[in-house]
Amino acid sequence: MRAADYRREFRELFRLAAPVAAAQAGTQMMGLVDVAVLGRLGARELAASGVGNAVFFAFSVIGTGIVLGIDPLVAQAVGAGDHVRARRALWQGVWLAIAVSVALTLILALGAWMLPLVGAPELTEEARIFLLVRTTSLLPLLLFFVGRSYLQAYGRTRPLLVAMIAANVLNFFGDLVLVFGGHSLPPWTGILRRIPALHVGGAALATTLCTILEVLILLVPLRKMSRAMGLPAHVDHRWNRRDVAQAFHIGLPIGLHMGAEVGIFALVALLAARVGTLQLAAHQVAIGLASFTFTIALGIAAAGSVRVGIGVGARDALATRRSGHIAFIGGALVMGTSAALFALIPRSLARLVTDQENVIATAVPLLLVVAVFQLSDGIQAVGAGVLRGAGDTKYTLYANLFGHWCIGLPTALLLGFAGGYGVVGLWWGLCTGLTVVAALLFIRFERLSRSTIEPVFNPS
Repeated sequence: MRAADYRREFRELFRLAAPVAAAQAGTQMMGLVDVAVLGRLGARELAASGVGNAVFFAFSVIGTGIVLGIDPLVAQAVGAGDHVRARRALWQGVWLAIAVSVALTLILALGAWMLPLVGAPELTEEARIFLLVRTTSLLPLLLFFVGRSYLQAYGRTRPLLVAMIAANVLNFFGDLVLVFGGHSLPPWTGILRRIPALHVGGAALATTLCTILEVLILLVPLRKMSRAMGLPAHVDHRWNRRDVAQAFHIGLPIGLHMGAEVGIFALVALLAARVGTLQLAAHQVAIGLASFTFTIALGIAAAGSVRVGIGVGARDALATRRSGHIAFIGGALVMGTSAALFALIPRSLARLVTDQENVIATAVPLLLVVAVFQLSDGIQAVGAGVLRGAGDTKYTLYANLFGHWCIGLPTALLLGFAGGYGVVGLWWGLCTGLTVVAALLFIRFERLSRSTIEPVFNPS
């Protein structure tokens, strides 16, 4: 019976993880299409979009983390069979997304006018346009994550795939038309031929339209689920300060930990630039490939968060611990497979990103380091997910700050510059930090799950 329970948990985990991972990969695919289209427009436009997107991503990732604070609230309510409370958490997540987007939009708007301070005056105007237009996608982006949290808690992940596919199709054609203009379209497209070439702003607008489309697609199953479950009409949709504050209290450490993790990788990119242009190019190849495999780990982490949250909500200590262990094992298996690929065919993988032989030769040693830290990267992602499901988010923040900034960064500086290993030394520092974080999060879950974890949601 115990073996059957574990097999069933594996099936449930990957049934949830696969669509979420595919949706994450689809988001990255839209970014790659943007780069390909803007690359045809010109190097200046591509660089300007890169500056604008870097600023947007730095703040949007914090906002995304904050709204993920509803993850344990919804999953634990579902585990307790309290569907009214789960629906209330969804609505309070909507209010939280609105509040966070207003605050971050003001910051991003201010940042758009401060871009000249970062230098590169030839890029400033187009980078500002990209950032201002891209900022309009922040609210729908956060609303999408709120809807995703609710749907995945109930195992309804197919709409996420539908939204991802539809958004990618729209993004491809939207980029072409909005960036280059509609003058080359066939006559039967009518008014679309009058669309002017918006250049960099067109790529940002296409992304905003795609994000809105994704939210609209999720609205359909969300409305159907409400009717199918026969939820009472008195479910409170209004702002509830206590509930929003609770979600914010849980989500803020998630946002800060995600910001800290993104920050260390951004800093290493800046340090790689100091080593040399070729080393920076190799770093971009390595981080691009590693980020793609990381989407799978993120899918397993999201699924593990749901499964652990349901176990906590049901006050089933055995199921909670089993769900966490299966998530860790699943993450290790998947990332172990990708580690083998990085170790066995690094040159072939590098060729998927670039055809420059000197960049490929410089990237190969980095990909061997990537092979080593794949397990650590997967385990730390899953660890953050299962602890999020348990409502324990502050520890994840502390572990990331300690592992990445107190251990990883000094190690990177020591090996990269004092040790003379250059960008390879910087990546070994990243590897060390990731390994420390992974170990801390696994140990934390082991200790936390030895007894029944108290739910964080408030009874309805």
